Amino acid sequence: MSARHPIISVTGSSGAGTTTVKHTFEQIFRREGINAVMVEGDAFHRYDRAEMKRVMAEAEAAGNRSLSHFGMEANLFAELEDLFRSYAESGRGRMRRYAHDVKESELFGVPPGHFTPWEEIAPGSDLMFYEGLHGAVVTDQVDVARHADLKIGVVPVINLEWIQKIHRDRSTRGYSTEAVTDTILRRMPDYVHYICPQFTLTDINFQRVPTVDTSNPFVARWIPTPDESLVVIRFRSPRGIDFPYLVSMIHDSFMSRANSIVSPGNKLDLAMQLILTPSILRLIDAKSRAA
Repeated sequence: MSARHPIISVTGSSGAGTTTVKHTFEQIFRREGINAVMVEGDAFHRYDRAEMKRVMAEAEAAGNRSLSHFGMEANLFAELEDLFRSYAESGRGRMRRYAHDVKESELFGVPPGHFTPWEEIAPGSDLMFYEGLHGAVVTDQVDVARHADLKIGVVPVINLEWIQKIHRDRSTRGYSTEAVTDTILRRMPDYVHYICPQFTLTDINFQRVPTVDTSNPFVARWIPTPDESLVVIRFRSPRGIDFPYLVSMIHDSFMSRANSIVSPGNKLDLAMQLILTPSILRLIDAKSRAA
């Protein structure tokens, strides 16, 4: 952690909705005139798309059916921690990009499914923003969480997460339900060991809970809408949080525990704006005072 070079990390599983939260942060950064270095977690996978398919096939042939992007073997955890540490110390560090599709391929100048070359972060940024799978990961060898000043977890209940992933992968990537189901099963050990533990370390968790039946996510025809959902907002520490103000501003919300607010799903963006904007401005103010 560093007052001079603050870091915000948004962590969530594939299909959890971290991209939506990223867009809210981008709105806040534009509105407040904050120059943020944007880091995507997929850029710290160990293998490009073709290599990952090959490595997974080799692992499965050797009896390992649980190699996944959620775990240590398929990611550059040490390099990710080095980036967090370096940025916290100096506002610099090494990063790269990953082209998911044709649009990003044209933007980054590499084929889809490939990484850009490593590059140094230019000086002069206000903060670093990470969005991906491992923004608060801790193992025996690395501790990414300790370097982040504000850690946000995006954690739909598991059936909703699976529904979102199945629909996304079928519609945008052309996968069958069976193929996505196989991916979910393969990732489960790493999900338990590397993804879930992060959410005890995050400062704020946003957990969307559907109010319609999602008991069999593998046959769900639609993703529950925000109007069909609630959002549980959990603060790791309630100290300094003005809960009466938040409940009064987020209509139809209520407190379920001393550190938790339940909001209507269609008020998620408003809730994030009200909660995150002051947190970001506090980091920027601390940065100015430290300078």
